[in-house]
Amino acid sequence: MFVFSLRVSFPKIAQRVAIEIILATGLSLSCAAAQETAAMFCGDAGHSGIYRTTAPEALSLKWAFATGESIVSSPTVLNGTVYVGSSDNKLYAIDAKTGQQKWHFLTKGNVASTPAVSGASVFVLSLDGNLYALDAASGSQKWVFATGGEHRFSAPGVGYLQPSTEMMPDPWDLFISSPTVVDGIVYFGSGDNHVYALDAATGALKWKFKTGDVVHASPAVANGLVFIGSFDTYFYALNAVTGELVWKFKTKDDPAGHLMAGIPGSASVGNGLVYFGCRDANVYALNAKNGALRWQFSTAQSWVIATPAVVGEEIYFTTSDTHKFEVLNALTGEEKYSLPYHIFAFSSPAIAGDRAYFGTFEGIVYSVDLKTKKYRDTFSTSGRSLNGPRLLDENGELLPSVWVGDTQDDVIVTLRTKIFSLGSILSSPAVADGIVYVGSVDGHLYALGR
Repeated sequence: MFVFSLRVSFPKIAQRVAIEIILATGLSLSCAAAQETAAMFCGDAGHSGIYRTTAPEALSLKWAFATGESIVSSPTVLNGTVYVGSSDNKLYAIDAKTGQQKWHFLTKGNVASTPAVSGASVFVLSLDGNLYALDAASGSQKWVFATGGEHRFSAPGVGYLQPSTEMMPDPWDLFISSPTVVDGIVYFGSGDNHVYALDAATGALKWKFKTGDVVHASPAVANGLVFIGSFDTYFYALNAVTGELVWKFKTKDDPAGHLMAGIPGSASVGNGLVYFGCRDANVYALNAKNGALRWQFSTAQSWVIATPAVVGEEIYFTTSDTHKFEVLNALTGEEKYSLPYHIFAFSSPAIAGDRAYFGTFEGIVYSVDLKTKKYRDTFSTSGRSLNGPRLLDENGELLPSVWVGDTQDDVIVTLRTKIFSLGSILSSPAVADGIVYVGSVDGHLYALGR
């Protein structure tokens, strides 16, 4: 969360063996890992966050590909090609080994969505309100579907900004929904308040479901259900074939500014449960069949935008204001341990072997050794090296002088611009063939490994 005034406050043996196999191989018992014929946000349709590949020993720079603007989109990798969107309105296809561009496709808006690749097609949503289906090999357009239009979540004085009566878009609603493809159907959310299901081959509408506000979360699909949250504070389970409501779950309200309410982040599925973070400073685990609350974990007034990664009986996620990489028991919600960092994180952890990877607003990619429960390595963007000395103190925390103003212009022009000059990483990493791929608001896609 971000509060604006002068400063932001933002059988047991068998089970154990199975979990050890997961950590060693990157396989999941709860959701299938990314397959050879499909790749999407957080690795698979259930958003497990697991990548079936070896983990790199170090985060050394292999190559960096420059786009024309910032990258908020998370990369997907399939068959030697990395696909990623950019705020220069383009979707890029890049050779995973060399970093050379294969093709790009120009939309009419920012591409803050993570592309989904299924078979010979790649699907991506643009801020122009269109979902595009492209040929994965050439980038040529197959079809396009127009929604009712994209827009950011908006409210009077959103985030307690001044003037309090002015309707304004949320400056921290930075992502749009990423498509999920299952059984020939493309699922995604939209700023027009709907969840959509389209025929993947033709783009024909299968169904749409209306929520009470903007839907920028990405749908998780498992066991015939579509799981997705909305800024209306509800989390929904929909029939994947018909779009009919199966159940919904109410999170907390925040009448004074909607700062601590709404579900912009995406869910993951495992252990018969669905997990998601919320702006109300909780992570929830619900029964996937009926929506009953299994547990909730309080983050002490911190947003959780990241999608929890699910590995056996553990889940992993990042927080914003409390600056923690959290590890919980996936069945009980009990905290097992946490690791600190210095500035907010929206990036979702990617799990490969016994490593977890995520990025932060401070322009750092972290590698966590899940066996030793310690950081193994880090990678810093050039922005952090260049601008860190004037924005960060000796402990890596933002200097008090960064936090000025209480209007939306102050937030966007001053605060967000300053932080983003560190090369912030909002993108969630993807891992393939022992290489970590991640985007930065400095406009680069980085390939890291050794």
